[in-house]
Amino acid sequence: MSHNLSLLPAAEKNKVELDKQASYIVWQLKEAKAGPEALRTQLENIRDDAEKAWFEQCVVKYKKMMGVL
Repeated sequence: MSHNLSLLPAAEKNKVELDKQASYIVWQLKEAKAGPEALRTQLENIRDDAEKAWFEQCVVKYKKMMGVL
């Protein structure tokens, strides 16, 4: 089943984008292409507390999936 992401409300689109960014940063950490500062920088750029919490949840999820400590 395919989903048209452009039809989602703006808040849901943003959650999808934050999830993608979390996945990419954790992948960079795993591949030693970036350090923990990349994660800190991304968190500093997120203004909304709910979005920060969502991003942090996604980071934890992807760290478990990718075996990153």
